[in-house]
Amino acid sequence: MFLTVHNCDNFDSWYKSAKKDGAIALIDKAKNWTSFDVVAKLRKLTKIKKVGHSGTLDPLATGLLLVLFGKFTKKALDYQNLNKAYSGIIKIGARTETDDSEAEEFDVKDISHIMNEDIFAICHHFLGTITQIPPKFSAKKISGKPQYKLARNGQIIKSEPIKVEIFEFNIQKINLPYIEFNIVCSKGTYIRALARDLGEKLGVGGYLYSLRRNKIGEFNVEDALTVEMFSELINKYGITNESI
Repeated sequence: MFLTVHNCDNFDSWYKSAKKDGAIALIDKAKNWTSFDVVAKLRKLTKIKKVGHSGTLDPLATGLLLVLFGKFTKKALDYQNLNKAYSGIIKIGARTETDDSEAEEFDVKDISHIMNEDIFAICHHFLGTITQIPPKFSAKKISGKPQYKLARNGQIIKSEPIKVEIFEFNIQKINLPYIEFNIVCSKGTYIRALARDLGEKLGVGGYLYSLRRNKIGEFNVEDALTVEMFSELINKYGITNESI
């Protein structure tokens, strides 16, 4: 059973299903929340022990997160394997250590010679099956530890290249140094790496300025609840320790 903004009136039934047979909630993750933060918050609110998600969103990214409860956590891989759709902004002319706006810019370069035609031409190089080097600060695990933790401890990380597939990569607007885009890609695609690599191909560097996940498979962020909305439903239906 799936909880969306359209069936909130059936929250009591959804909650009972989540406890007994498992269920999923479509959540619109806010900026500066980690995916783990969302899982931990919903676990605390529902008092359901087994809670997981459909695939990590970076803290600065917003958008769709499928949160799985109870027996549905066993289906996590099925949902993680679905294609994803994002919209976002790439900033060119500088780089950051994290390949996004979390870190300070460095290696700032002049971009006055970059034409819109150059950007459109470069984008075609990212369609189809491509190879990426994961960002140094990513959730990818090395020897069981998230890569970002190793990087923050000053350890030198050598990431192995991965292959992903880009089905669509469309430029929506160019207002340099910012490039607005939409993308549809396979699981495991690092949009930060794509932003970094696009900047490198242009010869001026680049990083992911902002990102929003709009779809996971056929699930749409427009149907998702915020964590605040979910919390309000918990209060409205009187979910307490005694009701479990």
